Amino acid sequence: MTAKSKIRIATTSLAGCFGCHMSFLDMDERLVALLEQVELNRSPFTDIKQCGPCDIGLIEGGVCNAENVHVLRDFRAHCTILIAVGACAINGGVPAMRNYFDLQDCLQEVYLNGTGVTNPQIPSDIELPLLLDKVYPVSEVVPIDYFLPGCPPSADEFLQILEPLLTGHKPELPKSHVHYD
Repeated sequence: MTAKSKIRIATTSLAGCFGCHMSFLDMDERLVALLEQVELNRSPFTDIKQCGPCDIGLIEGGVCNAENVHVLRDFRAHCTILIAVGACAINGGVPAMRNYFDLQDCLQEVYLNGTGVTNPQIPSDIELPLLLDKVYPVSEVVPIDYFLPGCPPSADEFLQILEPLLTGHKPELPKSHVHYD
């Protein structure tokens, strides 16, 4: 008798507040039961930095820089199912509020003209990822299979989308769970 192989899940947070990952952890004891069925790959929970082949990828946050684009494309290449999690991933959320302003104007306001600036200079270190002209929803960069709305979605909503996928079924969120906070 062979042991049933676990479903591999990868998670990442792009431009956002990390609230969706915290909500995922709100499963509390149910998380222990979930971990009996899944193996976490790349994730802040595991500190694994590269995404290997995965069954499910959970993407939190919008796309604001070149590194986000690279990570998102890597997830799409390695994950069979990709889920946009939370308002920031789905529509850019709070990080996309900068989209109303020119990027250079934002940088000048923060780094040159901001209150309390003592060493005015716009950072240009090669180690910093190149900022995009605006913050994009993940679906504008790669195809997304499912959307889990909320800011953040609750632990129950995470389970409502994951449990059917773990058994090979298509998830269907009840209308009461589909909300845009």
